[in-house]
Amino acid sequence: MPAVFAVAAPTSLQVLRSLDSGPRGLLEEQAGERLTRFGENTLPAWRPVSWPRRFLRSLRDPFTSVLLCLGLVSTAVASWGTASVASVLVVVSCLLRSAEEHRADRSTAALRELVATTATVLRRSGPDSAPQTRELPVGELVPGDVIRLGPGDLVPADLRLLRASGLTVHQSALTGESVPVAKHPVDAPSRPRAADTARSDQEGLFARPELCFQGSSVVSGSGTAVVTATGAETRFAAAYDGSARRRGTSAFDRSVHGISWTLIRFMLLTPPLVLMANAALRGRGLETLPFAVAVAVGLTPEMLPVIVTTSLARGASLLARDHGVIVKRLPALHDLGAIDVLCVDKTGTLTQDRPVVERSLDASGRSGPEALHWAAVNALCALELADLPAPDALDEAVLDAAEERGETHSAYDGVAALPFDPVRRFATAVVRRPGRLGVHTLVTKGAVDAVLARCTLDEAERIRLSALAARETASGLRLLGVARTERPARSRAYTEADEWGLTFLGFVALRDSLAPSACDALDALKDRGIAVKVLTGDDPGTVARACQDLGLDPGEVMPAERIDALSDGALAEAADRVTVFAHCTPEHKARIVSALRTAGRTTGFLGDGVNDLPAMHAADIGICPRNAVDVARETADVVLAEKDLAAIDDAITAGRHCSGNIATYLRITLSSNLGNVIAMLAAGLMLPFLPMLPAQVLVQNLCFDVAQLAFAFDRPASEVLRWPTVLRPRDFLRFITGFGVLNATADLATFAVLAFALHGSVTSGGQEAFHSGWFTENLLTQALVMLLLRTGGGLTGGRGGPLRVAACGLAVVGLLLPLTPIGGLLGMSALPPLYYLLLATVLALYAYGLRAARTRYEQKWNHS
Repeated sequence: MPAVFAVAAPTSLQVLRSLDSGPRGLLEEQAGERLTRFGENTLPAWRPVSWPRRFLRSLRDPFTSVLLCLGLVSTAVASWGTASVASVLVVVSCLLRSAEEHRADRSTAALRELVATTATVLRRSGPDSAPQTRELPVGELVPGDVIRLGPGDLVPADLRLLRASGLTVHQSALTGESVPVAKHPVDAPSRPRAADTARSDQEGLFARPELCFQGSSVVSGSGTAVVTATGAETRFAAAYDGSARRRGTSAFDRSVHGISWTLIRFMLLTPPLVLMANAALRGRGLETLPFAVAVAVGLTPEMLPVIVTTSLARGASLLARDHGVIVKRLPALHDLGAIDVLCVDKTGTLTQDRPVVERSLDASGRSGPEALHWAAVNALCALELADLPAPDALDEAVLDAAEERGETHSAYDGVAALPFDPVRRFATAVVRRPGRLGVHTLVTKGAVDAVLARCTLDEAERIRLSALAARETASGLRLLGVARTERPARSRAYTEADEWGLTFLGFVALRDSLAPSACDALDALKDRGIAVKVLTGDDPGTVARACQDLGLDPGEVMPAERIDALSDGALAEAADRVTVFAHCTPEHKARIVSALRTAGRTTGFLGDGVNDLPAMHAADIGICPRNAVDVARETADVVLAEKDLAAIDDAITAGRHCSGNIATYLRITLSSNLGNVIAMLAAGLMLPFLPMLPAQVLVQNLCFDVAQLAFAFDRPASEVLRWPTVLRPRDFLRFITGFGVLNATADLATFAVLAFALHGSVTSGGQEAFHSGWFTENLLTQALVMLLLRTGGGLTGGRGGPLRVAACGLAVVGLLLPLTPIGGLLGMSALPPLYYLLLATVLALYAYGLRAARTRYEQKWNHS
C-alpha cells in the first residue's frame, strides 16, 4: 500500500483510517492477511544473467564478431593457423567481458544491508486485547503497523509519525543533506508552501517533518509511527529501481565502435575484392582464398582485447597499490581518463561534514565576542546536562571557536538544560554565574527567528535584526541567534514557560569547513581540462559561498525549480553553462548528468548515498568513497580510499595514461596494417605469384602482435595527460589513411628494390627471395612506425623503454628469421647483400617521410 498523498497533507487520523489501523496497532490476524497481500518488506529481488548468456552477449563487440567470422572462414578453407589465433582471441575477449559483468551484477546484494533487521512493533491478539510490544523481523512489517523508534535505530519502512520527542534523523543516504533533520508529527491538515510546490514531489516529501523514510537513521529522540509503505513501494526501493541499473553506452564503447564499424566494412569487402581481381587479371580461382582471408586478418587489430585488458589491469593495479583506488570494472579506467565533466556534491567533497564559526556579531551587526561566549556557555551546559546520544555538530563548532579564543567556562555551574527541540528550534541552558548569588542566568541559542520571538523587542528593532540575519544568510552563512535573561534562583524545574522576555545578544555565524585538499584538487582538475559541476541539495547561498572560498566561480546558481521548467534540450544547454545546481533531488542530479551526456560530454559522478545512485548510473562512470553506503560502493565503477578530489585526479591521470597507450596502439597498428594491405593488393595484381604466402602473413602478424604488447607498458608524453584522449572517427581515419598510404609507398618502393636486386627473376628461388625481402621490410617498417609514431594525441615521444626494446626485437627477427631453418620451412631464402643496402636507403627515406608527416600532423592538430 504505497503512501500516496494528495496536495493537501492529511492528518495522522486520516492516515490511520486510510490504512485501516489505529494507535494501538494491528491485530495479528490483520497483519498476517496483509503480509500475504503485500508481500514481505524486502527490496525487490533481481535475477542475475547466467554465464552462458553473458558469454554469448559478449559477441556483440564488433571486433570480436569479425574475428569469429574470419575464424570460421579460415576453418572452411583449412587455414588452421589463422583459425586458431582468431578463436583463442574470441574466447579470451568473451571471458574477460563476462567476468566484468558478473562483478557488476553483484551490486544489488548489498541493498539489504542498509535495512534494519528488526523493529519494535505494537500488535494485538484480539479486538479487546491490550497492545503488546514485540521485536519482529522487518520483513514481517506491513502497511498499518505501528512501530517505535529510538536513538540509533534504522528506519525499517516509510513511516508517518504519530508522536515524537526531540526526534532527529539522518536522511543523507536519501537526500545528500549532511545535517540531521528534525521530525515531528503534524496533526492539522496543511498545504505545502509556495516555495515547496515549485520543487519536485519527492523533495517535498523528504522535507515534510511528519514523514520518515526507509534508509534513514534516528540520531536522537524517540517516536511512534505508522507504516505507510513497505518493500518495493518505499522511496528507498524507488531510488534503485531496475531502470537505473541499465547503464548506457560507455565513453570507451562510443569512441571505439564508430571506428570499428568503418574498418569492419572494409575488412568484409577485402576477401571478395581480392578473389575477383585475381580471377579477372591473373586467372586465379579459389586457391587465393586463404591469401584473401589472411589479408583481411592482417587489417584486424586482433591484439586490441589483449592490449586494452593488459593496459587497464596494470593501471588499476598501480592505482590500488599507490593510491588505494579500486577500479571494479576495467573499462571504467579508460572512461575515467576520458571524462571532461566531473559532477560532485558539496558536503564531504568540497566541504567537510562539520561547520566552523566564521565570526561573532553583536545586535548592531558589528564583530564582538559576547554572542560566541554565551553560545559556548549554552553548548557546554547542554553537553553536561542534556545527556544527548552524540554531541551536536554546531555545539562542537562553537566550543572549538571559543577555545581558540582562549575562553574558559569552568566558572559557570550548570543548573538545568532544555535541549534543542524541533518545534521550538532552540536550546536553553540555565547556569549559575560566579559572584551572582540568588540569580540564575538563562542562555538561549538557536534559529534566529525563533530566538527573536522570545526577546523583548519593538517591531522596528525586530525587523532590523531579521533583515540583518537575512543578509548574512544570503552570503552563505548559517546563523545562530543568542539571547539571555536572568531569573531568581529556584529549586523547581525550568520549563518552556521560562523562555520569554529575553535580551538579544547577537549572532554566531557559521560556514561549512572546507575540505583541506579541495582547492588544490580543483586547480589540478582545471589544468586537466575537466569542468567541475556541483549538484547539491543545499541552499544556493551556502554552496555559492563554499565555491567562492575554494576559488571556484559559482556564476549563476540554478535552483531545482528552474530545472523542472526546462526541456531536455534546454537543460543540456544550461548544464553545459552552469556550474552550481542547488536544491537537487536524486532525480534532478540524474537528469543533469544525462543532459551533459546528451550534449556530448563525458561525465563522472562522485556520490556516496542511495540518493546518488540514479546519477551514478546516468554518468559514464560512477565514483564513490570507501566509506559510502554499501549499495553505492557496490554499484560504483571506481572506489576511492576517501572522498577526496585529489584521489580522483590521480585516478584520472592513470586513466589517461591507459587511454593514450590504447590510442597509440590503434593508430600505429591500423596505419601499418592498412599500408600492408594496400601493398598486398597491389602486389597481388602486379606479380605472377602471390606476394606473400598465407603462413608468412600469419607469422608476420604474430611477430608484430608480440611486439605490440609493449604498448601496455609504455609511458606516454606529458601532454597526453593534460586532455582526454578522444578518438574522433573522421580524424582517426584520416590519420591511418595518410600514414597507411605512406607505408604502402615504402612497400612499393621495396618491390622495385627487389626487382632490381633479384633481376626480375620469377623462378621458384626468386619467389622465395621476394617473400623474404618483403617479410624483412615489413617488420623493419613496423619497428620504425612503433618508434616514430608513439604516444596518444601529440605524437611527440619521451622515453619509450618497452617500445624501444620491442621495436629492436622486431627488427632483429625481420633480419634473421629468413636466414634460419624456420625461414626455409616458411618458404623464404637468403637475400643478396645489395638488397640490404638498397633497403637501408628506402628505410631512411621512409623515416624522413614519417617525421615530416608527423610534424605536419602535429601542427594541424595543435591548431585545431
